[in-house]
Amino acid sequence: MELGDHAGYIIAGYLITFVVIVGAIWLSWSKGRQVRARLEELDARGIRRRSDPRNAAAGSVEPRPGT
Repeated sequence: MELGDHAGYIIAGYLITFVVIVGAIWLSWSKGRQVRARLEELDARGIRRRSDPRNAAAGSVEPRPGT
């Protein structure tokens, strides 16, 4: 395969793109693990999301802290 005089730029462009995509995937995966761990920690402490049906009795709304 002949890339010509600009082979270095072409290869560098592909390598940079590859590194950026792999970095974005890794960052997303890593952040997802952090969020899941935090949610599990909060769940273990008994803190639930407001949208969780186990959170409160039907129809009741808990006040937000500081309001």
